[in-house]
Amino acid sequence: MTRASPIHPTAVIDPSAIIGANVSVGAYSVIGAEVEIGDGTVIGPHVVIEGPTRIGRDNRIAQFASLGGDPQDKKFAGERTELVIGDRNLIREFATINRGTGDGGGITRIGNDNWVLGYVHVAHDCQIGNNVVFSNYSALAGHVEIGDWTILSGYSGVHQFCKVGAHAFIGMGCLVGHDVPPFVMMANEQQGRPRGINSEGLKRRGFDATRIAAIKRAYRTLYMAGLSLPEAREKLAEQACESEDVRAMLEFLDHSERALAR
Repeated sequence: MTRASPIHPTAVIDPSAIIGANVSVGAYSVIGAEVEIGDGTVIGPHVVIEGPTRIGRDNRIAQFASLGGDPQDKKFAGERTELVIGDRNLIREFATINRGTGDGGGITRIGNDNWVLGYVHVAHDCQIGNNVVFSNYSALAGHVEIGDWTILSGYSGVHQFCKVGAHAFIGMGCLVGHDVPPFVMMANEQQGRPRGINSEGLKRRGFDATRIAAIKRAYRTLYMAGLSLPEAREKLAEQACESEDVRAMLEFLDHSERALAR
């Protein structure tokens, strides 16, 4: 274990933990067995990290976060499972991220450059992409998949086994009970309903007018043309010939396992 940077004397670190260079650990934090923390990561006071957990480099973990705890699943029987977190993530106060379960793939995975804000919960076996924003009090049930650049607003929640595609926007207080295609905005109406595409977010990420127009056309086909899902899929397949983004939406539909949010 390398201690080339500030480790507070009250921190409790298991001898088997692997701590990279220039890692800071705050007062009264607890780092358990089979935990690996990459170079440059900063861990605040009163943080608990249980293993097996692997955390990449240059992450920022605020006070009272709880990472790598047992999955909150009655079927969990103590089998060896993991939490894997990538690089440059911000994890704020009281966030909880649990390890996977044996029958759910065994790994909860967080990608790179995500913001996990205060009181966020990420349950067992979730698969999170990159550049995702979890606003305060948002929560994921088990086995949820979240695509890159998605934003979950405050107090939103996603039902177990749901998939949310890349660049989607989940509005404040929105409860997601179905799969959400890429680029789609969901707004609160008891359960979340599609409300157009995330055009403002796409503009900020450099999508030009042609790409956005193709995505809007696909949205109208899927949600506003009065077509059944098989009929809409057939139309989208035609549009996908000219748009990589529509192809991404079509691929999402093909891999959707729950009912689609419509």
